[in-house]
Order: sequence, then C-alpha cells, then structure tokens
Amino acid sequence: MKVLVISHEYPPIGGGGGKVVQDLCIGLVARGHHIHLLTALFENLPGKESMGNLVIERLPSKRTESFRAGFGTMASFVWKSLWRGLKVIRTWHPDLIHAHFAVPSGAVAYALSVLTRTPYIITAHGGDVPGGAPEKTGGWFRFVLPFSKPVWKHAAAIAAVSSQTRQLAQKHYSVDIQVIPNGIDPSAYQPGNFNSSKTPVIIYIGRFSPEKNALAVPQVLSTLKHLAWECVMLGDGPQMSEIKALIRQHQLMQRFTLPGWVDPVEVVNWMEKSDILFMPSLRDAMPMAGLQGLAAGMAIVASKIGSIPDIVADNENGFLVVPGELNGYAAAIMRLLEDHILLENFRHKSSDFVARFNISEVISAYEALYQKAVERKTG
Repeated sequence: MKVLVISHEYPPIGGGGGKVVQDLCIGLVARGHHIHLLTALFENLPGKESMGNLVIERLPSKRTESFRAGFGTMASFVWKSLWRGLKVIRTWHPDLIHAHFAVPSGAVAYALSVLTRTPYIITAHGGDVPGGAPEKTGGWFRFVLPFSKPVWKHAAAIAAVSSQTRQLAQKHYSVDIQVIPNGIDPSAYQPGNFNSSKTPVIIYIGRFSPEKNALAVPQVLSTLKHLAWECVMLGDGPQMSEIKALIRQHQLMQRFTLPGWVDPVEVVNWMEKSDILFMPSLRDAMPMAGLQGLAAGMAIVASKIGSIPDIVADNENGFLVVPGELNGYAAAIMRLLEDHILLENFRHKSSDFVARFNISEVISAYEALYQKAVERKTG
C-alpha cells in the first residue's frame, strides 16, 4: 500500500510522538508498504531523504526549537504540507493519508481528502485532543475546536494511543475511535547488567515543561542527597533555566548531567546505562519513554496517570505515585536506592513486561486499520 504520512514531528525533532511515527514508518516499509512522509524542517537537517521505500521530506515551517512547535509554526506547517501534499498525491497517487496528531496534521489530511478524494486516518497522541495538555494547548482549542470537528467526522478511521486519549476525544467528537497503543522493538535495546557496587543512575527523558513536571526531578533528588545516585536529564524546554537554578541552589552540579535534546540513538545509549526511570508527569497518554524504560530493563517511578499503569505494575517493576506528590516520588526512589536487591528484581521484571508492547503487533493493527479505511472508500 502507498501511504502519505503527515506529522509535524519526526526525529530528531519532537518528543515521544515523533519517535512513534518513525518506528511505524520503518516497520511498515519493512513489510512492503511505500511511505512518503511530510514533516518539518529544522536547522541543518536534509530537506529530503530516501531510504528504500521510505521518503522523508522536510518542509520549512519556521520551526526554531527542536522540542516545541508554537501555534505559528504549526500554522506554517499546515500551509506548506497542504500544497506539497497536493502535489505528491497528484503525482504519486497514494492509497491513503495517515495524519499523526489531529492538530495540526489532521487539518491537512482533511483538506487533501476533500480536494483529491483520498481517504485519511488520524492517530491522536494525547496533547492534540481537548484536555490532553491544557497548559500547552488549552488556549488553542478555544479557537480551534469548532473547526476541528469536521476533521474527526470525515476521517475513514481514527486511532488513539490510549484509552484516556480516546475518552477525552469522545467528549467533543462523536466518532468511533480504536485504541492502538504505542509499541517498541525490544531487540533494539541491550539492558546493562546491574552492578550493586556502581552508583545507581536515575534518568529523566522528555520536555522540560510544566505538564511533564520536570522541576520535580531536582526538587525530589535534593531530599536524597545523603544517598548515592547520579541523574541524567535528557531533553530541553522552557523550564531549563529553572532546572539549572534548582541544581545550583541545592549544590548538585556534580551529580546531574544535562546533555540537552539528543538523537534517538543517544537516548538508547543513555538508557542502557541507567537503572531507574523517573517520570513525574502530571499529564501523559502513552509515554514512549515508559516503553523504552521497559526495553532497557529499568525500574520505573512514575505518576499514576493515563496508560502508565499498563506499563508499570506497582511494586513489581516500579512504583506508581499520586501525580505531583513530591514526598511520594522521594519515598519510592529512596526504597530503590537503599535496596539493591529490590532494584535488580524490578529491572528484570521490566525486561519481562516489554513483550506486551512489541511493535510488530502495533504495525499489524495499523495494517488492518489501513485496509478498513481503503475498503470504506471503495465499498
């Protein structure tokens, strides 16, 4: 099948959602499908790449930050991908359009479908639905919501990465939504052997932003200065300066590493050297970092939100904490730092759990959704 994929985020820019898009595209191509991806250009990235049956085309859209796309940036991407998508459809004739993120890509897919009668599907990742990330998109949806309803209504099929995302969407859009969780390729990770004589490494991965609760990392770890640990925070965002200030305030400069926004290969390398994944998010749907934590064989301390309880079995491979409870996060991490046998057991359990989220099954689910969408057009 020939599929035009539209996503404003694709590695090395964007967060976990972009990584999901990448894994799906690579997996679908491996099964014989042809993918033409339209995404955003950033800095010195190549404008076009061809990797077998996968073509990646990056469009100028005024993006200035790797970790965030503002309203103006998204509007620019909509305009550029609409015109480029129209040309691709008229010359390449795809069977289907797949829009990742209902906002902004869904609007492009809807317009292209109206103009060319090509069916489209949407994958909702969480922050692209009303209520999914109110701190980031609440203001946008006050304006966008009325215009977004036709986008959802006319899609040939819709997937959401979690039950929570589906529930939020169905409060505003009367459509059928199938849950297809994010997946991961466990073979791409080589969990490091636990060494009880080594200082445990705690890792945070994601945007440094309020909804991710990134400030909780130095706040919590400052209360555990009496224990041995090192912390790596991978990412960037609007709270970077505050995080650095907290680290200096608590005199933890020698114990924190801040590499910034790194590419997916570096993320894997850092995770394979870490022991505990700390995810204090206040809102999240199906965090890719959680799946990576399983594949890398880490114990996980996380907020009890979204689909995280599907990834973390409390007191089996990690601990679930009431969102925002700093004392709860601290108590959970302290137990793992003080009991290395418990930490090692949790790490082994995570390695066992990852089989539930094998990317192969996720790709099969999307293949079935693609077929359904195409048949709906011809039926």
